[in-house]
Amino acid sequence: MTYNTLEVTWKTAIPVESLEAHAVICLVSEAEWITGHFPESWKQAIISVKERGLFNGSENQLFTIPVKQGSAAATLVLVGTGEHPMSVDELRNLAAKAAKASLQVSADEVVFAMPSSLVSYSDTLDISKVAHALTEGFILGAYRRKNYKQKQKAYIGPSKLTFHQEKITDPDFQKEWEKGIERGQAFAAGTNYARDLTNLPGNMLVPEDLAVASKQLAEKHGLEYSILDERELEEKGMGGILAVGKGSIHPPKMIVIKYQGKETWDGDIVGLVGKGITFDTGGISLKPRVGMEEMISDMGGAATVLGALETLCILRPKLNTLIIIPTAENMPSGSAFKPGDVITTLSGRTVEILNTDAEGRVVLADGMTYAKELGATSLIDVATLTGAVLSALGDVATGAVSNDETFLSRFISASRRTGEKVWPLPAYPEFQEMLRSDVADLRNSTGRNAASSTAGLFIGTFADGMPWIHLDIAGTAFLSKERGVNPKGATGVMVRTIVEWITSVE
Repeated sequence: MTYNTLEVTWKTAIPVESLEAHAVICLVSEAEWITGHFPESWKQAIISVKERGLFNGSENQLFTIPVKQGSAAATLVLVGTGEHPMSVDELRNLAAKAAKASLQVSADEVVFAMPSSLVSYSDTLDISKVAHALTEGFILGAYRRKNYKQKQKAYIGPSKLTFHQEKITDPDFQKEWEKGIERGQAFAAGTNYARDLTNLPGNMLVPEDLAVASKQLAEKHGLEYSILDERELEEKGMGGILAVGKGSIHPPKMIVIKYQGKETWDGDIVGLVGKGITFDTGGISLKPRVGMEEMISDMGGAATVLGALETLCILRPKLNTLIIIPTAENMPSGSAFKPGDVITTLSGRTVEILNTDAEGRVVLADGMTYAKELGATSLIDVATLTGAVLSALGDVATGAVSNDETFLSRFISASRRTGEKVWPLPAYPEFQEMLRSDVADLRNSTGRNAASSTAGLFIGTFADGMPWIHLDIAGTAFLSKERGVNPKGATGVMVRTIVEWITSVE
């Protein structure tokens, strides 16, 4: 993967002007203007900006001032924090905003000058969480999508970030801050991994390529893995993924990776099942031309579970997690599956195909059953599943369907801590009835009505009562313009929330 590795450190007890930096970020509230022991010339520049009405410290306001950093030129980046202590989510977004300003001035080394009022955050927030949010936000905000232009810019983003506060020398404080840095880096690394993978063009990521990327990630961290090819899928009776993949010249795969943090592979095992459709034309039920280029993101669920795995491997929690990725390319051809076909999934359930563009739930059916066979005791599936979730929640929130209210409640609590919005969709028995087919056990499409809920419940059928959550990221996995910590394009959504939930129940 191509994401930039950022060195992050904490330094204190030295003047800020003695640190090498191309940009110095300064948090300024409406009440507290001169923060830190800055050189007199910096203070006068800040006062001048205020007196001229160019900057008043209001929340998310940003202003840059050219200054001297030693003998070199630098940029002082003023970021407004408003008039009240900021929440963790606000701090995360503020850091992302500062990172974007650093990109604009091509800063390689950045100093984040922390205000003396930072100490007050420890009264209401765990200081490690403050460090986590600022580190994570900065790295996520500094992310830029790889391009394939003939002429490439040499600058790819900051390589070094130093948090600085001259007065705070308490070793316990520094220990907690460094703990937060480590966790923030890990969460951001997994998210950026998922972003890079999702942003790959469809001709550079077919099922075989996704399998290779998964293998490389597993081998990098010394994990057990297996990849089932087309012949093995047939032997096991995985008729769902085989049906979806048979229209393409690129055969489907079933990817399995085991993260074993405990001594034995038993007890609670979280199964993460990610939809890996590397490109989705809709198959015989062909999608409209407009917007089809964004279907490179239809493997966003697979990218999310791999990104979560990357973060887990950095943090190394003592738990067991199973990654399952059914991957295929959904193409129209003479061999493609058709509306009216009846297929048999790994579970033995038969499915009437009414819409070949409702293919994600079909491959996930086999993925869910296989995760159970391999020992999963709870399941989360992640998929860019329905256009209907966009109508309900836009590109702001991820839709969730579950068979376990307690499980979902805890997961949503984790999402509030990461700032990733999750909204529960209803799972009424009447919706389950809509999935009944006259000629098979299930039908793969119920039409427009309650489409996001019924699509999720189709997948949930294959949980067979096991605690399960479905996450529909069709609206949140790929954005048309940047917002908050997320760039235009792939977001790596749900990586951070999944890891936050998993590690909170460790």
